[in-house]
Amino acid sequence: MTKNPLSVSQDPHDPAFVQDPYGFYAEMHAASPVFFWEEYGMWCASGYDQVNALLRDRRLGRENRWGAPLNPAEGRDHLTDFDRIESGSLLEREPPAHTRLRTLVNRAFVSRSVERLRPRIAELSNALLGSLPKTEAFDLLPTFATPIPLTVICKLLGVPVARGDDLLAWSHAMCEMYVPHRARETEEKANRAASDFGAFLISHIEEHRHNGADDLLSALIAVRDTGEKLSDAELISTCVLLLNAGHEATVHQTGNAVKTILEQGGDPLRFFATPEQAAASIEETLRYDAPLHMFTRYAYEPFDLGPVTLRAGEQVALLLGAANRDPAAFDAPHEFRPGRPDQKNVTFGAGLHFCIGAPLARLELQESLTVLFSRHPDLKIQQPPRYRDSYHFHGLESLIVG
Repeated sequence: MTKNPLSVSQDPHDPAFVQDPYGFYAEMHAASPVFFWEEYGMWCASGYDQVNALLRDRRLGRENRWGAPLNPAEGRDHLTDFDRIESGSLLEREPPAHTRLRTLVNRAFVSRSVERLRPRIAELSNALLGSLPKTEAFDLLPTFATPIPLTVICKLLGVPVARGDDLLAWSHAMCEMYVPHRARETEEKANRAASDFGAFLISHIEEHRHNGADDLLSALIAVRDTGEKLSDAELISTCVLLLNAGHEATVHQTGNAVKTILEQGGDPLRFFATPEQAAASIEETLRYDAPLHMFTRYAYEPFDLGPVTLRAGEQVALLLGAANRDPAAFDAPHEFRPGRPDQKNVTFGAGLHFCIGAPLARLELQESLTVLFSRHPDLKIQQPPRYRDSYHFHGLESLIVG
C-alpha cells in the first residue's frame, strides 16, 4: 500500500510504548481515529464509535477464508498441529460453524450459571492468601492471579488441575503466535505445544467419557458421540480455546487491576465495600487497563473504512485498549472513576464474537479482589511494575507486593 498522510510508524516493541501505549493512542485520537500502522501493515481503528461498530459489522469477520488456519499457505508445514487446532476454534470461525460451536458451550458461561461459582472462588482466594508470606514481599501473578482462573476453568471443564503447569506452558507458547514479528523458533514451539496439548486432551477425553462426571467436557463428549454436532477435531479445539482463554486474559487483568487499584492510594477496600462497588470497580479496571489491546477482522467484501476502502481479504485491527480511552466517548478517559455513568468498555468485544467467558471473568475478578483487599488492606506495591513486551496482550511481567 502506498505511503499516505495517515500512515504511522510505531514499533510495538519500543520500551516506552510497551510501558504506556496510551500516549500513542491519545495522539491517534487527536490526529485520526483510523490510521495505517506501518509495522503491522494494516489499517487500524482506535476510536470508540468505530471499534464498537466494526466489532458488530457482519461484513467483517474472524475467519480467514484465504489462508491459515482453514487454508494454510505454503511455508506453514512447521505449523500443521497449531493450524489443525485453530481451524476448529469457534474464535476463528463464522456462522454457521461458529453458531453451532458457541451454542454448545454457551450454557456453561451465562451469568446465572457462573454465579454459583462465587463461593468456590472466595474459598480458593482465601486458601491461596493463607499460604502466602505474612511479612515478606511476594509476586502476586504466580501466587494468586494465575491459580484462581486456571483452577476454575479446569474444574468447570473437567480437566485435572494437577496438570496446571503443563497447561500453562502450552497456553503461553500458543498465545505467542499472536505477537507480531514472531521468530521461527517461537512458531515451532507453539506447534509443539499444540501437538502436546492435543495429545493430552485425546487421552484425557477417552478416560473421561466413561466416568459419568457432571462437567462441560462430559457434555461436549456426549454431543460428539451422537455424531451430529461436534467432530473430534472441534472437540479438541474447543477444549484448547476454553482452557487458554479461560485463564490467560484474566491473569493479565488481575495484575493490571491490582496495580491500578493500589496506584490510587488510600484504603483499597473502599472500592470493594459492597458487591455493587466491587462490580463497578472491576468494570472500570477493565476499561482503564485492558488485557487485550488488539483484535483483528477480515473484510469479506469491499469495505469503506473512511479514509480507505478495504479489499476483500484485507485485515483491519480494532484497538480495544485505545477505544476504552477515547475522549470522544468517555469523560476524563485517563482517570480511574468506578461507577462512571459513561461506562461502556469494549474489553470483551461486541457482537457475534463477544467473549463467551465475560461473566466468569467478571465474577472471578470481583470475588478474588474483594477477598484480597479484605485480608490485605495495607497491601502496597514493593517494586515498580513493568509490562511484558507482548503486544497486543497487555499484562505485567510481575507484581511484587507486600
